[in-house]
Amino acid sequence: MKILVTNDDGIHAPGLKVAEEIARALSDEVWVVAPETDQSGVAHALTLSDPLRLREVDERHFAVRGTPTDCVIMASKVVIGEKPDLVISGVNRGQNIADDVSYSGTVAGAIEGTILGIRSFALSQAFGADTIDDPRWDCARAHAPGIIQRVLDLPLTPGVLINVNFPNRTADEVSGVLLTRQGKRAADWMHIDERRDGRGRPYFWIAFKHSKMEPPPETDLAALAQGYISVTPLSLDMTDEPARQELTRHFTAPSGAKRASS
Repeated sequence: MKILVTNDDGIHAPGLKVAEEIARALSDEVWVVAPETDQSGVAHALTLSDPLRLREVDERHFAVRGTPTDCVIMASKVVIGEKPDLVISGVNRGQNIADDVSYSGTVAGAIEGTILGIRSFALSQAFGADTIDDPRWDCARAHAPGIIQRVLDLPLTPGVLINVNFPNRTADEVSGVLLTRQGKRAADWMHIDERRDGRGRPYFWIAFKHSKMEPPPETDLAALAQGYISVTPLSLDMTDEPARQELTRHFTAPSGAKRASS
């Protein structure tokens, strides 16, 4: 089994080494193709206006001056020369749950693998105020291989990737594994931090804060809060089927048809 490991934190990120260890617990053929620099928050961006630079760091280790999406494409088309059997994106420093999924370069690496028809996993390790400088990587390291193998034992569901988040706990303190759905953060979780430079001119940081809320049960937010590993299947098809059916009824109704034609 050929496994491609990528991330969004960059080629030198500690979590990338953890992801490689996880991959080596599953196969002897592991390829690492990761961004040259930190690409956190770039989502599913694709580089089209600049050339992609490829640098060989070591045997089967390559850096791409581009996004996680670029890395998966370059690995399949250039570095490996064929589609790998599995993509592991991560291990991200910090959780990727709820609204994070829309922004995450880690999740995007798994999205691109899924688009190419490859089994793909996004792995993220949560941290807290006490572990911000040294996340509990052993949690992901210990539990990820078994979770990935259990999913691989099932038939492939086209267009679905697996988003796995590990709680801010040691490996033996984990409450268990929960199959979850994507949650939704409080509306005020993101804010703008305005500051002044040495010349008094303003500059801004996009910042985040903890909001007091009770996450709904069976969500990724609730799972991590309770010390569980969250496993969430995410679909590439973003069509809202109930809304599509409602719009179909509206547009095919006589009054809707008149408004549409006008």
